[in-house]
Amino acid sequence: MLFNSYEFLFLFFPLVLAGHYLLGPQRALAAARFLGAASLFFYGWWSLSALPLLLASIGFNYLAGLWVTPQAGRSERVRLWRLRGALAANLGLLGVFKYADFFLGNINAVAGTHWPLPHLLLPIGISFYTFTQIAFLVDAWAGKVRERSFSHYLLFVTYFPHLIAGPVLHHAQMMPQFANPASYRLDHAKLVLGLATFTVGLGKKLLLADPMGQYADLVFSAAGKGMDLSTLTAWLGALAYAFQIYFDFSGYSDMAIGLSLCLGIQLPINFDSPYRATSIIAFWRRWHISLSTFLRDYLYVPLGGSRCGRARRYLNLLLTMLLGGLWHGAAWTFVVWGALHGLFLVVNHLWRRDMGPSPSGRLQRLAGGVLTFAAVTVAWVVFRAESLEVAGAMYRGMAGLNGWASSPFQGFELPYKVSEFYRTFLLCSVVAFCLPNSGQLGRWLPPQRSGRAWAVASALVIGLLFGAGVSRLGSHSAFLYFQF
Repeated sequence: MLFNSYEFLFLFFPLVLAGHYLLGPQRALAAARFLGAASLFFYGWWSLSALPLLLASIGFNYLAGLWVTPQAGRSERVRLWRLRGALAANLGLLGVFKYADFFLGNINAVAGTHWPLPHLLLPIGISFYTFTQIAFLVDAWAGKVRERSFSHYLLFVTYFPHLIAGPVLHHAQMMPQFANPASYRLDHAKLVLGLATFTVGLGKKLLLADPMGQYADLVFSAAGKGMDLSTLTAWLGALAYAFQIYFDFSGYSDMAIGLSLCLGIQLPINFDSPYRATSIIAFWRRWHISLSTFLRDYLYVPLGGSRCGRARRYLNLLLTMLLGGLWHGAAWTFVVWGALHGLFLVVNHLWRRDMGPSPSGRLQRLAGGVLTFAAVTVAWVVFRAESLEVAGAMYRGMAGLNGWASSPFQGFELPYKVSEFYRTFLLCSVVAFCLPNSGQLGRWLPPQRSGRAWAVASALVIGLLFGAGVSRLGSHSAFLYFQF
């Protein structure tokens, strides 16, 4: 059940919203349990066969969280070993389902063995709910967790706005909200802002990401078939994917935040106009913020962070980004993507050490922004490519080795006219680089702005955007991060 589907928009979510606020004012705990049950139904709609695994993971980690806390009455050494065992179980589960084929295939290739590959079906959302619970266990061991309600823990892990593709949640952000009775009472301001934020996300996905994705798919598919791509075609294909993944995942995150706001719960902001960043360091503070924060707090810092000297700091950055790349998928393309961003970050830190902090002048910021976006786009190529060979074909075209070609997409059967591509491309550029982002939406809506005319105008714009999005529902596609 996709957020951008008829059954979700006009059946599931209205029923959940009604049940939530019918129960909430009198029985907050019952409303929390209702949301948990609705979230399990939402997940089961996707994959009923994967539901027992999700429930087993929740039960195991809830008990493990109780066993590793200081209140468990055991020595710190015993609790540490319990934590290590619980983390090993979570990572082992993720490793079996997500990486077994990758590791066994590489062992077979290097050692000449013939171990059979299990070809296990990857349970949807397993990366997100595993990382969410790993963070919970570490914080429980450190004594930072106070909530003990299983109903609230179940809702924390399964909460349907974030369950399939994030953001990666932290217990300190969510548990107090689930335990607060005020979260289950209707707040009209949150409802209005939630509906508007959801609608903006719906528009990003259906009106921007999906059209760009059609062109990106054509170009990458052609590279995979051995076509020699011209420079212009290769770069437009890479840029089309850069906009597709941005508006696809940013759109999902907006929709998740909007849905949650309608239910009275605030999810963390996951994007802050990352393509406007003037450095790679700033990019990773703006892109997929919840994952970046997780990697910093639970991987980079435990590795030593910047506390062990400059060389060790750069090694920690590289290792963190390599593992962050591998988190996205079991393929060498993701490893190379992570390595590229690790190298970009090292170069950025070396530059700051020798040249000072971020650029302050207008021309300096412009140059930094252009260079950062170009580097991110180049890295997206290997992230999107089905193999390193396909990425190489794209890079050859982008480097001009196959000729420039004044007319793009020559020999392609396009879904729309080239002029339509350029219009959508221009609109993507304006939205990504110029317009306020979704986190700033609240200041443009009532009741922050007074006056009936402004309220009517806001409602009209949001209504038209929602109508445009709904008109594209028949051609919906799954969100890109569902595969990660």
